[in-house]
Amino acid sequence: MISRRTLFAAAAAFVALLPLAAHAGPGPVATVNEFYDSLLRAMKNGPQLGFAGRRDLLTPAVSKAFDLPAMTRITVGPQWASIPTDQQQTLIRAFSDYSVATYANRFDGYSGEKFEVDPKATPSAGGDVIVHSKLVQSNGQPVELDYLLHHVGSDGWKIIDVYLSGTISQLAAQRSEFTSVMSRGGATALIQSLRDKAAQLAS
Repeated sequence: MISRRTLFAAAAAFVALLPLAAHAGPGPVATVNEFYDSLLRAMKNGPQLGFAGRRDLLTPAVSKAFDLPAMTRITVGPQWASIPTDQQQTLIRAFSDYSVATYANRFDGYSGEKFEVDPKATPSAGGDVIVHSKLVQSNGQPVELDYLLHHVGSDGWKIIDVYLSGTISQLAAQRSEFTSVMSRGGATALIQSLRDKAAQLAS
């Protein structure tokens, strides 16, 4: 017969595991580190890979590290709800392609740069966290890059915003631009704008 003490011990062990189950998948710091590993590979092999090779290397890395659908919704803002579902999906794809193209274009070579990531994430509002990091340039000058992450079920922690110098929100800057484009031509104009930008980065 199973004793009461054994049952209590099993119950306690189960309860102790609940937070782990709730936060399954890669931790927030691991998400940023894994993304940086891919970014460094693209940089170190940049000239040999060319833009297309860097894009192919970074596409799965960006998709894994960033919650691109959520970032698209946040950047578009309240107008998102009025966009038809099929057009929402097209917009997410255009935003995703543009995001990958941006990294493939900007990180095209390597001259001794390195990334430093704070091993402890900082709690933020609503259960989100911030991971602090620095891009240390070849001249030793650091550029502060902070990442806001939220938890996405079994996918673990994913990035939903990037802060340059700790204060400049990528999504806030893009939202201003997106709002301007949509005011002129709606979601169709924004999709075309993102496609044009991605094409320019590839050229």
